Amino acid sequence: MGTLSTPVPAEYKQPGHEPSRVALIGVHGFGAHHLQNLERLQANGVVRLVAVADPNPPAPGALPPGTEVFSTLDELLAGTSALDLVIVATPIQTHAQLALTTLPHADLYLEKPPVASLADFNQLQEAATAAGRSVQVGFQSLGSRALPAIEELLAAGEIGTLLGISATGRWVRDRAYYKRSRWAGRRSLDGIDVVDGVATNPLAHAIATALRIAGARTVDDLATVETDLYRANDIESDDTSVIRIRTAAGLPITCALTLCAAESVEPYITLQGSEGTAVFHYTEDRLTVSSAAGERETVYGRVDLTEDLLEHGHQQRSTPGPAAPLISPLADSGAFMQVLEAIRTAESPALIPGRYVTWEGDGDAARAVIDGIEDALERATAAHATFSELGLPWARPAVDAGNTVLSMPDGGEVPDGGEPGGAVNETGPGGAVVLATLQSGTGLAARLSPRPYLHPVRTLAGVTVTDHLPADHPWHLGAGFALQDVNGTNFWGGKTYVRAAGRYEERQDHGRIVEVSATHAPSLLEQELSWQAPDGAELLRERRTTRSRQLDHRTWQLELRTELTAVVDSSLGGPGSNGALGSGYGGFFWRLPACAGAEVFTAESRGEPEVHGSASPWLAWAADFPDGPATLVFAAPAAAQDPWFVRMADYPAVGSALAWDRSVELAAGDSLVRTFTVWIVDGRLSPGEVAKLVAGRVSATG
Repeated sequence: MGTLSTPVPAEYKQPGHEPSRVALIGVHGFGAHHLQNLERLQANGVVRLVAVADPNPPAPGALPPGTEVFSTLDELLAGTSALDLVIVATPIQTHAQLALTTLPHADLYLEKPPVASLADFNQLQEAATAAGRSVQVGFQSLGSRALPAIEELLAAGEIGTLLGISATGRWVRDRAYYKRSRWAGRRSLDGIDVVDGVATNPLAHAIATALRIAGARTVDDLATVETDLYRANDIESDDTSVIRIRTAAGLPITCALTLCAAESVEPYITLQGSEGTAVFHYTEDRLTVSSAAGERETVYGRVDLTEDLLEHGHQQRSTPGPAAPLISPLADSGAFMQVLEAIRTAESPALIPGRYVTWEGDGDAARAVIDGIEDALERATAAHATFSELGLPWARPAVDAGNTVLSMPDGGEVPDGGEPGGAVNETGPGGAVVLATLQSGTGLAARLSPRPYLHPVRTLAGVTVTDHLPADHPWHLGAGFALQDVNGTNFWGGKTYVRAAGRYEERQDHGRIVEVSATHAPSLLEQELSWQAPDGAELLRERRTTRSRQLDHRTWQLELRTELTAVVDSSLGGPGSNGALGSGYGGFFWRLPACAGAEVFTAESRGEPEVHGSASPWLAWAADFPDGPATLVFAAPAAAQDPWFVRMADYPAVGSALAWDRSVELAAGDSLVRTFTVWIVDGRLSPGEVAKLVAGRVSATG
C-alpha cells in the first residue's frame, strides 16, 4: 500500500500511440490515489480505464464513463480483453495471488510491499519471467529525480566517502488507523502472512529509498539484516523499530522508525559522508547538502511510476532493441524483501510497558506517544545502534547485556524511595543494588572504536549519572579510559585530528579494546585488555581494576586503576598533542547525561572556562539530573595531576587529559599507571562539603 503524505505532480508525456488499456484492482484505500492518477492520465489521452474490481463497489460517479465494474479479478479478466496493464492496490496478503493471476494477461503495477514473504517474491519473479511480463513495484519515492542527483554528488565526492546511511521516520497514527481493516497491524491473518508493520508498510519507503541510494537492489546485495521490533499499540506487528542492515560492500544502513511520535515529521534519509552530509526528505523530493562548500537545498520533480511502466511496455512492443529500464522493477525489490523476510521471521514485537507511553486524545482518535522517542531515534541513527543497545528502559536487553556489575550487597543503607524524579534502584542477583554495569562494547560500530565501559552508573538512590551513545557524539561511552591516537590508531571514535591538515578528518583508523580475561566480585572488576589496531596488531596491554565502596547512606566511591603496558614502542596522544589547542581530551573520560543547573568547580576555580585545562587535586560536578540531584567528585591521580578536560556548554563531560599538549612516549615493555577516584553522591554538595569529602575528615551526610 502507498504512503506518500504529500502529493507530487506526475510527469506528463503526450503519447504517440493509442491509449493503454488499464484495469485497477482495489479502488479504496491507496487505490483511490491510483484512481485519481488514472483519471488524470485518461484526460490526457495516455490511458483508458476499462475496468475495476473490488468486492466493495466504488461510489456512483467515482469512475470515468464506460468503466466496467467487477467484484473479483477473475471476473474482470474473464470479461475484459486485451489489457495492457493491471494495477493491484489491495491488502498486502492478497498481492501474491492477484499478481500471479494477472501476469499471463498483462503487465503489472504492484503496490508495496510487493508480497508478504521472500518465498512468494521468488515465485512471483519466476512467474513474471515465464510470462514475459514487466512488473513495477509501487515505491513511488524511487521516481524522485533527487536520486540521480544523489548518485552524481556521491560520484563527485561532494560529501567525501560515504560512511553510512540512516533513515528516520516519525509519524503519528491513532487507534482508528488500526481499526480501518481486519489486516491492519497484523503479522498474519487466517494463517496467511500480512507483515503490516511500520517498516514494511507505512514507512517502507524509508527503507526502500535508503537501499536504493546504497546501491542495494537484490537479495545478494545485503550481507546482514538485524531487527529490533516494538509496539505501543494493541496490535501484532511493530509500530516502533530499528532495522540495521549491512550491505555486501560493508556499508551500514540503520532505519529508526515509529508511528508513536509526539508529532508527525516528514521522514528523511541521511547520507553520512567523510566530508559532509546529505539529507533527503523523500516525500517532498527535497535534498539538502552540507559540506565545506556550504549548504544548498534543491527540490526535484518526480517521474510517475505508472507512466514509466506504460512507456516501458510501449517501447518493448513497438521499438527495436531493449526498452529503457523500469524505475522500480520487481527484481530490484529483492533487497527490500530480504528486510521484510527478516521482520516476518523475527521474534514478535515486544510490548512497550504502559509507564513509558502517553496516550493523547480520546476514543478512536487516541494515539500512543512513546516517552523520549525522538531522542531515541536520533541516537539510534547516529550510532547505528538498536534500541536494545542504547539501553532504553523499555527495550529488550541487548545480546551484549553487560551483566557484569558493581553492586552493593542487599541490606545496605539506601535512601527510601530514592530522590524526587522517579529514580529507582536496580537490583541484581541476590537483591544487591546495582551501582554500575560493565558493557563490553563488542557490538558497537567500528567508527565508535569498540571498547568496554561503565554504563549506567547510578547513585545509591538510583540517579543515573552516565550517558552513552549520545546523538551529538555517539562515541562517548559512559565512564572509561580511551585515547584518540596510539601510533596512529584511534581508540576514541569519530574523526581524528590531523596535525598536517590542522583539522579533524574522517579516517579508517579505528581500533578496538578487547577483553582478554576478567574476574569479578560484587565490588570488584579486574580486566586484562588488549588494544588492537585496525589490522588486529596489538599495541598496548592494559590491566584495569574497578572497585566500589559505600561510604554512607548517600555516598559511594568508585576507583578505576589502569596500567598500560606498551607491546611495541608507543606514542600516546590525541588532538591536544597533535595541535588542537584546548582539545587535549584522552585518557579517563566520563560522559554525563543531560542535566540542569550544572555547576563545575575545583578548590581554586569555578565554571568551564576556568576549570578546563587546570590541574587540581579534585574537580566536582553538581547538577539536577533527570532522576534527581547528584554530585560527582573526581580526584586526580596522586602521582600525576593531568589537566582536567571539561565541557558544559556543548555537552556535559569530564575527563583527565593524559596528553593535554604533548604525547606520552612508552618504549616496548614500559608501563604507565593512573588511578582515579570518583565519589558519587545523592544531592548537591557545596565546595566546602566537597573539600571535606575529599579530605576524608567527615562523611558527605551534610
